Amino acid sequence: MTEDVLNEEYRAELTAQATAVMEELIERAKLVKGNIAVVGCSTSEIVGSKIGTDSQPEVAKVVFEAIWNVAKAHGVYLAAQCCEHLNRAIIIERAAVPGADIVNVVPQPKAGGSFATQAYHHFSDPVAVEEIRADGGIDIGFTLIGMHLKKVAVPLRLANNRIGEATVLAARVRPKFIGGARAVYDENLL
Repeated sequence: MTEDVLNEEYRAELTAQATAVMEELIERAKLVKGNIAVVGCSTSEIVGSKIGTDSQPEVAKVVFEAIWNVAKAHGVYLAAQCCEHLNRAIIIERAAVPGADIVNVVPQPKAGGSFATQAYHHFSDPVAVEEIRADGGIDIGFTLIGMHLKKVAVPLRLANNRIGEATVLAARVRPKFIGGARAVYDENLL
């Protein structure tokens, strides 16, 4: 994809799609201030290529900024999942993970992914960690975010399920059920 293809109309479309996806995740996952939303994003898939084959930094910038703006407006921390070349490490604001074991890596478009690279350059105090337990998340283009969600992950079928050509999957989490057949559960936590 060349800069010419990423025209203002396409930028606006990607921004609108990414904004709608993040707004829907926050609403449906009942995310609140201080929660963490993890996002895995294949810009290759967004532009219609196979994951890991066509990293698109400019597309990542557009999608990242849209998602990050929504997260900030709701006080939700954004965690950007790196690609498999960095073992799906996470780029996140240091304030979101006090006391975490920090690892030393700076993501690049073809070693970490374009979306995680954007996060690293946009966050005020970015750190890399090997794992987190997020409260919800978005998988843009088959990036497998499940390893970074709290137990128990619950799939969300979003009305807004595409960004560009990429399929969008989402998840929320809920507390584990314990206690067996006689237990009573808080409906607000389901």
